[in-house]
This record gives sequence, C-alpha cells and structure tokens, in this order.
Amino acid sequence: MARLRRETHNAYSDAASMRLRAAWLYYNQGLTQKDVAERLGISRSTVIRMLDEAMKRSEVQIWISEGIDSCLDLSTRLEKAYGLDEALVVPEPKDTSAESIATAVGLALGQFLTESVQDNMTIGVGWGRTMTASLSSFRPQRKENCKVVSLLGGIVAVHQTNPIDYTWRFAGQLNAECYMFLAPLLVDSVKTKQALIEKCGLKAIYDLAENLDLAVVSCGDIGPHSTSLSEGFISKAELERLIAAGCVCDTMFNFLDEDGRSVDHALNDRVMSVDLDTLKKARHIVLSSGGAHRAVAIRATIRRIGCNTLITDETAARELLRLAEEA
Repeated sequence: MARLRRETHNAYSDAASMRLRAAWLYYNQGLTQKDVAERLGISRSTVIRMLDEAMKRSEVQIWISEGIDSCLDLSTRLEKAYGLDEALVVPEPKDTSAESIATAVGLALGQFLTESVQDNMTIGVGWGRTMTASLSSFRPQRKENCKVVSLLGGIVAVHQTNPIDYTWRFAGQLNAECYMFLAPLLVDSVKTKQALIEKCGLKAIYDLAENLDLAVVSCGDIGPHSTSLSEGFISKAELERLIAAGCVCDTMFNFLDEDGRSVDHALNDRVMSVDLDTLKKARHIVLSSGGAHRAVAIRATIRRIGCNTLITDETAARELLRLAEEA
C-alpha cells in the first residue's frame, strides 16, 4: 500500500481504498465477512466497521454499483505499468464531456485530499478545472501548522479556473497559512520574471517549493479540449506553434513534448511558475487528470516530474495502459 509520506503517514489507500476493497469483496463478490477479513489480513470486526463506514459515506452507492471492480483492476495495472504508489480510477461518467470528466476526477481528488492532508504539511497546488472541482468534496478537519503554496501566477481577468482563487479557497478550508503567487501568469521577458522573483517578494514561494510535503497538480492536453485555449490563456496561433514544436502537454503552463521535455517556445521562458524540476522534489506528488484525450499528457507529466498518486478515470486509464503496452 502507498504511503503519503513514505514510512511516516498513511495514504488514502490505507483507509478509504481498503474500505472500498472490503465493500467490493463483500457486496460484489459475495464473500462472507470472515472471508473478507482473511483475504485482506484484518479482523472481522474491522471489516464490519469498514462496511458500516462505507454505507455512511455513500461509497457503496457511488463506487460499487458503478463498476468499482473494473476500476480496481485498472488501478492495479496502472500502478505496475507506471511505477506508481497508487492509482485511483473513477468510473467513466455517463456524460463524457471534458467538463463532466473533470468534475468526476475532481470529486475523487477532493476525497483523497480530505483523508490525506496531515498536520504540519507544506502543500503546493496547481490549477485547472479538475482542481477547482475538487473543492466541492474537500471536507477536511482543521489542521495545525499547514502551509498552502500557489505554484504559479494568476490572471488579470477572472476566469472559472483562476489559480490564485483555488489556492485561497483550498487554504481557507484547511485553516492553513496561504502563500499567494502574486504575479501574472505570463510576463513579457525573462528579465521581468527574474526581477519579480528577486525584488518583489516571490522568492519566498520558490524557497517553500524546494521542500514540499505534498504537490497537487493537474495537466492538460494541447488541442480543442485544452483549458489554456478554452480559457483564453493562449491563442490559436500560439497553439499551432506549440504543436509544431512537438508539444502534447500543458503542466502548470509548462509546455512539454511526449517525453516530458520542455518544448522550444518562448512561453516556457516567460511563465511565472515554480520550475518543474523543483516540483519533482516534493515528497509526494498527486497528479489528477482524466479523459482518454489526456492520456499522452498524463504520461508526459509522469515522465517529467514523477507521480506517487494518480487520480484519473476509466477512459484515461485504459488509454494509458495501451500506451504502456506500445512502449
């Protein structure tokens, strides 16, 4: 089982995922409580408690009735194929639009974070539709001495997925100290970027990012479903130039090729975000993104920064496995 801080803190899979496995074996496979206990190596009284908790949380209704058996199988295969600590796969929603998939994956992300955030954590957060959707299911108890750090700048016009807004709301629900990345998402030159970091107080953000306990990011594809395009962060002309440069992925507004390397484009030099090579130092990296169209982007992000916990949906999971088989 995966651990959030390796060898110190239990991850989602030591609690909620074990509970779901117990419920799946009992309700879907027809095992007795005694058989479930023996299969999972726990006591019968623990099984009873887990089944009761699953019912109270409506997990039996949400997860079991909609094919958790296939999701668990996909999770296990993803963990092996990509060297993950854990993969959490949600059922494909009936409405397969990009927005619905982001909502489904985001809800799972919120549940994961509810169970995983511990006291004294420094948490770096990215942005995107999936991240925003996680707030509706993020219901943590108040934590002590937590810091939430925005990993990239904001935008002048308020959009649905403003990264600064997400950071503020996430930190507020935790009662955590909040570090805002008070800079535009893009600046006009590398010189301006360096000046903002060194002379305008942003160095504190970069210093905190060097020692993250938990990094929570999403990624987007480069195409018609791209959040960067649909939200107006980049133009169609810029999109075409990125594609010509080999770009397949937008991770924290860093544009990557299929191997996870930064493409040769000026946007990568002018983005106000924590460097991805710094991000990969985090003790635990959570990547949440869904949809088969984003599988290549998910793989590129894993190749660049690594991933401990992947949260995705069935369609992306199947495509990721297909890509792994072709490699």
